[in-house]
Amino acid sequence: MTKKILVFTGLPACGKGTATKYLAEKYDAKTFRFSTIMRDLLDRLYLPQSRENMSLLSRIVRENFAEDIFAKVMAEDAKQAETDIVVIDGARRLADVEHLSKIKGFLLIAIEGDMKIRYQRLVKRGENPDDQSKTWEEFVADHQLETELSIPELMEKADVVVDNNGSLEEFYKQLDKLV
Repeated sequence: MTKKILVFTGLPACGKGTATKYLAEKYDAKTFRFSTIMRDLLDRLYLPQSRENMSLLSRIVRENFAEDIFAKVMAEDAKQAETDIVVIDGARRLADVEHLSKIKGFLLIAIEGDMKIRYQRLVKRGENPDDQSKTWEEFVADHQLETELSIPELMEKADVVVDNNGSLEEFYKQLDKLV
């Protein structure tokens, strides 16, 4: 069986993390997140894991090392993974998939969700320290961060689009079809 490299992209709180967790649990997929690198660095520096801090750190690293530095890390991780299914959560720009797309079995998946539904999910999940107190206006403003601006362009390049406006069961059925 050819290894499947499933790369998720989508706007904040669209369901990338939920999809990643589901595939890991049901199919024993090996998972990686683009944001893990930033989260690890912020923790080491004792700085909050806010969306603003992750965006700033991402920009600094890419400007000083290479635009595709995180893509190289993810591609190498995917190649080295010893599972049939590899899931990569959080591609944000074309450079993020440049190296991954050269690996046999690569599939770019855009997850779409209504903005109001995504906002409700973000506040409920509280992944980042400021999520539960985030206002609608702040959520809308987050979409203007440098790390978020190129996501719609990448989503247009997706091989598959998954709609995440329905129930969790409907979402899972779409993910099962991918596998």
